[in-house]
Amino acid sequence: MADTTMRAVRLQRGPVSAANGWGLELEDVPVPPLRSGDVLVRVHAAALTRGELEWPVDRLPAIPSYEVSGVVSEVSSDVDAWRAGAEVYALTPFDRDGAACEYVAIPASMLARKPASLTHVDAAAVPMPGLTAWQALFEHGGLAAGQRVLILGAAGGVGHAATQLARERGARVVGAASGARLDAVRALGASEAVDAAQPFPESLEPVDLVLDTVGGDALARASAVVRPGGRIVSVAEEPPESARRDVTSLYFVVEQSGGQLAELARLVDAGAFRPEVDSVYSLADASAAFTRVHERGKHGKVVLEIS
Repeated sequence: MADTTMRAVRLQRGPVSAANGWGLELEDVPVPPLRSGDVLVRVHAAALTRGELEWPVDRLPAIPSYEVSGVVSEVSSDVDAWRAGAEVYALTPFDRDGAACEYVAIPASMLARKPASLTHVDAAAVPMPGLTAWQALFEHGGLAAGQRVLILGAAGGVGHAATQLARERGARVVGAASGARLDAVRALGASEAVDAAQPFPESLEPVDLVLDTVGGDALARASAVVRPGGRIVSVAEEPPESARRDVTSLYFVVEQSGGQLAELARLVDAGAFRPEVDSVYSLADASAAFTRVHERGKHGKVVLEIS
């Protein structure tokens, strides 16, 4: 690789807000060095997550964006699994600089081959919602074919992924969303759709698992519809303490996994799972992109396309 410097968006200061351009500046910085076990990826697209500018405040300046799709440029001498030219995607480590730049160094174990049927922009929209949904449903939720799952926020970022993945696993999905999004929930594969703002219908059959992506009142009401021995898994907030000792509740934060991304890529290429992209911005327009991330009415990921 001949390049020694690159363009990067860096978070310079806080507190972050739209009024100060989110504290972001486009700069020329050194290409990151490879650590043992690393792969250097030439970034083609990087997706953004609401709230992520609050994560690296103890190590400023910092490059945001932790979802990447690109092409392998260079590998560490102790990496055998990857070669230059491979198209890959990943959820990058949260304790390093991210992918809103031209090159990013990523541990080889966190990479997977990009879904062949997707562009880099679409592929960058998969890692965070896809891995979060996968781990919530199958690792922490133990969801199996034939079981019933209630997904709170079923048309949202993680929810739309979870609805598709649960349907593909053979579960019966009850999708809770705003009244305006119920048709979208059904189109994703939910067998039932309920208005999240309303009390759950008395006719709603008990579920084996509740996957919460929104928190608040809907989460507080959810334990009433879980069967004995069932589970509540939240990615939004700690579930409230329940008087029911026969329901297991937990909150978790997504972890990086190249193996799970490989399985998600297989499902994408089989037509069983599709990501959703709301809008695409250039690296120079990163501040506008983060403004869009925080706007109401957004559906899908906001992605930076790096040319």
